[in-house]
Order: sequence, then C-alpha cells, then structure tokens
Amino acid sequence: MVREWDPRTASSDEIASLLDTLNAVLAADLPEDPPWRESSLREYLSEVMPGERRISWLAQAEPDADGRPGAVLGHVQVLLLGGIGVLEVLVRPSARRTGLGRTLVRLAARRVWDEGFQSIGVEVVGGTPAVAFYESLGFTREYVETRSVLDLTAVDWPALAEMATGVAAGYHVEFHPGGPPEDLLGAYARAKAEVRDVDDGELRPSSYDPQRLRDSLDTLHRRGMKPYIVLALHEHSGEVAGLTEVVVPAQHPTRADQYDTIVVQDHRGYGIDRAIKARMLLELRSAEPELAEVQTWNAQANEAMLKVNAELGYRPDREWCEYSVDVAELVHRLDAGAAGRDNWSAQ
Repeated sequence: MVREWDPRTASSDEIASLLDTLNAVLAADLPEDPPWRESSLREYLSEVMPGERRISWLAQAEPDADGRPGAVLGHVQVLLLGGIGVLEVLVRPSARRTGLGRTLVRLAARRVWDEGFQSIGVEVVGGTPAVAFYESLGFTREYVETRSVLDLTAVDWPALAEMATGVAAGYHVEFHPGGPPEDLLGAYARAKAEVRDVDDGELRPSSYDPQRLRDSLDTLHRRGMKPYIVLALHEHSGEVAGLTEVVVPAQHPTRADQYDTIVVQDHRGYGIDRAIKARMLLELRSAEPELAEVQTWNAQANEAMLKVNAELGYRPDREWCEYSVDVAELVHRLDAGAAGRDNWSAQ
C-alpha cells in the first residue's frame, strides 16, 4: 500500500511507525548515529521555508486481521526548491530488494517532472547501500564532503577555553542563542553573501539576505531545531568578521548539527575561525546538557577548516555525497523498468 501522505494530518500511530522505520534504517546503515525521537517529528517533516513545498508518500504493510494499519515499510519525500527537487527515501531494511525503493523514487520523480522541474538531487552517505541504489538509477556524483564528529566527552576543555580567547586584538566574540539579534542581521547577511560563490553544494542552501535569514530562523524553530550563533565582530567597523552556526534538533538532541562557519576574506589570519568554534562548544556545554556530539560537514578541499576541526577534536567519519539526475531520464528509466517487470510477470 503506497499513497501520498501528509505528515500534518497523519495519525500519531503513523508518525510513530515512521520513526521506527527511520531508526531501523539508522541501526542498519549508520549504527553509530543516535536514534531519533518523536519530539517535533511531525513539524520536522512538514514545515518549509516560504516558496518551498514538500510532498511525501508512505508505504505500509497490509492491515492485520483485526483491521489495524500495517507498519510503515517506506517513505519518500521531495522538497521542491529553486530549480531542483531534493529527494529523501527510507526503506525498512526488511523490505529492501523488493522493488519498493524504486517504486517510491518513481512516484517522486513523476511528480517532480509534472511540476516542471528538470533535475533531482539527493544526499547519499558513503559506505551505505544507498550509493549502489542511486547509481543503479543513473544518478551521478556531483559533490563530496567529509562528515566529522566531535565526542564532547573526549574534549580537552581547558585547551578549548584557551582557543576561545585566541582571537586577535580589534575583535570581540559574542554568543547568541536563538539567532543573531535584529540589529546585526544586515551585517550577518553581508558576511554570508561574501562567500556565496564558494562551491558548497546545492542541496543545503544558505541564506544571504536579512529577510531570508529571518525566514530561515523561523522555519528552524517551527521544525523543532534550536539555533545557536557565535559572531566575531570587528570593533572598528562593527561588521561581522566571522560567524558559526550550530543547530540542536529536538529529534536527536544528543547530536548537534554544525551549519555554516564563515570568516570574511579581509579578516582571515586573525584566529577567528578557531576562536568562534571553540566558544560555541563552550557555550553548548552549559546550554544543552543532553548534548554528547557535534557533527559537521566540510568540503574535502577546505583544508583550513579541516585543520581547525582536527585541533578541536573532530574525527573524520564518512563521505557525504550529493548526487543528481535529469528528471526526464530518470522517469524514462523507471517506467521502462516497471514495464519490463510487468511483461515478465505476465509470461
């Protein structure tokens, strides 16, 4: 049973069963990642930025003898943003190699095609079955990052405190839980806009103007994801010289997600990157007592940030890859495959 599905109106049982499937996938493919929780999961699956749309389908087992709904076997969602549809597919390990994954991708691809989009992108974790699955469908690798994870129990906190004070004279560092203050949004946006041409992938776009930043922060809060910001301010100009962002999701509050870390070109070489990331970790230690780990993603060519992360105690974990495919080619390939299976079954 596969049907279009809206998490906003879904039953609590469906949300709980989807969570069970998600955690089964994590246990099979990323066993060191913490399990997700139901806290704000409905909102996480449904809330989007202005101008974006998210469409989902759910695959369930047949109802049992008493008519109770079957367990969730798979889920696909596609986020329509900009000129691309961003795909995310879950298939319970016990239901893999049954064709369910292809069925879910085919539904999403057809909708993306009907909506007039030309390409589909997906994040694929290295070392998991998803790599072979998407490559078999014609997806090609476009971009690779390294995910690194910091175990907070192994941090040298006195050394970290020293790093946090290592910024040069003429700068001061501020901590802002919840997001940057309104009077700094313009300077914050300018700092982010300066590096917008850096190739950092397409599937997790950043925000480069004040209103977009407001919308992004509002969306994070509605999805149950708490942002924390550390800024380095240039005292003479009042401009944001550097920033780092961490989000603690209600869905997995023991592992935070590092978002952008940026140092403006004219302010590099003054110890800002190391100082702001160290200050963030010190603040998170008291602000989020459940937090045990922080994960971050960096381009493999970004040697400077990888070096800073290593000094802070991050350990490289996995490749995190962006794949894409032309929608028309994908639909044609999946339709042909479905027709071939139907013809074989009829013989």
